[in-house]
Amino acid sequence: MMKITGFTAWLLEADAGPNFLWRAGLPGSHGDIPPGQRQRKAVVRMETDSGLVGGIELVRGDMTLDLVRRRFHHFIGENPLLTERMWHLIWEVDRVEEINMRHMGVLDMLCWDIKSQRAGMPIYQMLGGNERVVPAYASTVTWDTLEEYERHIKLCRDIGFTAFKLHAWGDVKRDIDLSRALRRWVGPDADLMFDGSAGWDYVDSLEVGLALQDEGFLWYEEPMREFYIGAYTKLCDKLTIPVLAAETSDGIHFNMASWIEARALDMTRVSTFYKGGFTGSMKVAHLSDSFGMRAQVHGMGVENAQLCAAISNNDYYEQIVMNEEQIRGLKDLGKVAIIDGNLTVSDEPGLGYTFDWAALDAEAIGKVEVTERHF
Repeated sequence: MMKITGFTAWLLEADAGPNFLWRAGLPGSHGDIPPGQRQRKAVVRMETDSGLVGGIELVRGDMTLDLVRRRFHHFIGENPLLTERMWHLIWEVDRVEEINMRHMGVLDMLCWDIKSQRAGMPIYQMLGGNERVVPAYASTVTWDTLEEYERHIKLCRDIGFTAFKLHAWGDVKRDIDLSRALRRWVGPDADLMFDGSAGWDYVDSLEVGLALQDEGFLWYEEPMREFYIGAYTKLCDKLTIPVLAAETSDGIHFNMASWIEARALDMTRVSTFYKGGFTGSMKVAHLSDSFGMRAQVHGMGVENAQLCAAISNNDYYEQIVMNEEQIRGLKDLGKVAIIDGNLTVSDEPGLGYTFDWAALDAEAIGKVEVTERHF
């Protein structure tokens, strides 16, 4: 039986990447970086008595180190190959910890990293396996003008994208005009999506939704905050366009069951960072499938790429597009490169991160080591 023998977490400064905005009222991409400081990330390593190690890189580095320091000792001595058991153990910790949603899946993904390496198989095949080549959609940031949207979207079209999602201003009239313009720019056969970023009440959400369905959009995503399910039920009743929701609601598949029971969505959202890693996301995907629903994968990265290739009821890989340089560089992103509008998911075992542990020791501005279980 394999056993976990320890965890190490490093806190590092990181490049924040291009600066961009979301809709009015939401902080932009650099909104969590204090003046004069850099973004922080964490790298977490899980060691085992087999010699295999798992490793993952995460945003929100300070919170990651704190969680590892205070809670990961519970898992010393456990078998990382028992991913279902490990998932329930972290769920139990959540009962007293209220773990940030972005960290619920950390342990699970480390375990799948080890499990995949031991099996010599890619994670997506071990999760079930569906299709290695996944079409990608261009998911916009929020630009200032209609002209900027047109220029960037046409560039995305020219390099092979056939599906496009808008993050817009949060202004009902302007966003409707933009959505109609998008259909003109890309033609009748492109799949289109709209993400409201939880900016409206029911009345405004309905007005925008009616306009989107007239343009034949594939889905209408998170127009309202996801607290009052009844408002979503009313919206689904009034619209024929599929409503995609429960992206940021806590509770993983337990909560998703309530949304489905309430008829408050038509498509579900899964992601390794909001739905408890691979195990939690697969629970949501299978639950959705049993109700004849699609489970659309949210977000980028090697983890979500594996998830896209694993399940049959997902349509696309989401690729954020920010500026011309970044769009033209999508073909050069290695394991998550977008070529001719498609992502070819890595066939290598494990998550695929490669770390120089000695270099991390030298560069880290903080470090935590956990090697002993205590109560």
